[in-house]
Amino acid sequence: MLKRNTKTKQLILDSLKNSKSAVSQDILLKELGDKVDRATIYRALNSFCDDGIAHKILSDDGKYYFAFCVNCSEKAHKHNHYHFRCLSCGKIECIPNEIEVKLPVGYQSVNFNGFISGYCANCS
Repeated sequence: MLKRNTKTKQLILDSLKNSKSAVSQDILLKELGDKVDRATIYRALNSFCDDGIAHKILSDDGKYYFAFCVNCSEKAHKHNHYHFRCLSCGKIECIPNEIEVKLPVGYQSVNFNGFISGYCANCS
């Protein structure tokens, strides 16, 4: 559920939902044109992560990408899966298989950032 909803945040969320892959702030800025400014996109994307609507991915190119969450909530935000960036087309995808990382006794995981780069099925 979208907290503190505005028309602008809804526009950004709709773009994120309709994306076929994870998107960066720059991608959304190009897509939305002059409808939304850079700072608003940045704040909205981060609030979506806080609300369990999206998750943030740190790519091997140093940029953050955002993907719409499926089956997540603010209290149960699960995205222990790999992300894949195609070196040819640049598409970033969530690989749906959940990963179980066994940590030593006493350790608690807060974040998982598994990243693979290579060539997607369309480009290989």
